[in-house]
Amino acid sequence: MQTTHIAVDTSKNVFTLHATDAAGRCTGRLELKRARFLAYFAKQSPLTVTLEACGGSHHWGRELARLGHNVRLIASQHVKPFVKRGKNDRVDAEAISEAASRPSMRFIPVKSAQTQADAMAQSIRQQLVCQRTALVNALRGHAAEFGLVVGLGTHKVAALLAAIAETVEMPQLARELCAELGADIEALDARIASFDRRLAALHKENPVSQLLVTIPGIGPVAALAMATSVDPARFTSGRAFAAFLGLTPKDHSSGGKRRLGGISRAGDERLRELLVLGATSVLSHAVRSKGALGASRWLMHLLERKPRKLAAVALANKMARIVWAMMSSGEFYRGAARPTPV
Repeated sequence: MQTTHIAVDTSKNVFTLHATDAAGRCTGRLELKRARFLAYFAKQSPLTVTLEACGGSHHWGRELARLGHNVRLIASQHVKPFVKRGKNDRVDAEAISEAASRPSMRFIPVKSAQTQADAMAQSIRQQLVCQRTALVNALRGHAAEFGLVVGLGTHKVAALLAAIAETVEMPQLARELCAELGADIEALDARIASFDRRLAALHKENPVSQLLVTIPGIGPVAALAMATSVDPARFTSGRAFAAFLGLTPKDHSSGGKRRLGGISRAGDERLRELLVLGATSVLSHAVRSKGALGASRWLMHLLERKPRKLAAVALANKMARIVWAMMSSGEFYRGAARPTPV
């Protein structure tokens, strides 16, 4: 029996291999230390290698591809149904092999190092935004304990700090601690602004991002995120891409009766969030202008019949389909004037 496929269960130090032939029969199992992993595959003739998509999997995918192997990454949720009774590395490797043998299985393309670097910049910026939000909420909460309340938004932080500095009812220690929180928020603002400039430069260098930014409601951050993390060839249609992002209804149909629920919230949470935020921006412009800013008749009729949040999700679904169509065809958006996204 000749080995044609190897499934790999990765870990920090020990990698478990499950080898099979063209008929799917097991031809061997092996455990390798991390240092010996690439040396082992360097001695093998070209094989199909499947790894579970997890930390470091794209790195190993690139290294194995350089050795001439056909590398496929598979999502962990697609492997889990094939795990037999018990839980160990060998069982996991066998489950990866079983899942990879399914004809209808979907695989994740291996990302280039540059694509991962671009995604890393976006991820770090998002982490900084979350940290700033946490600090702003903490500052607002502490100030509220002393009766100081201002409007929502990071642009109100300066007014809140000024009110804290002027109040005489707050003890000196509390004012000093709030001032330190304000300094931390200011430092995060500067770091986020630095990342914004870096992402703006990446956006200008990316032709796909420049293409997507012409869609109403999609700004440079969302366009760059789509351009660096979405491969349109993976999806057969715009509807399939929207389903991947979790923007389509959950299906609970049975016995010939169709039952659709709320959106599935599957897939990339960050991309879904960016699309919904962009759709919310478009809705706000449409409501304020009463359709004068190029809002479609479909959107205005939807707002008349449905709550605004539901309309935002429906518009995000439509935007996802437009994104897929434009990335697949390379065409610019053919529509009305583009409102300023948030």
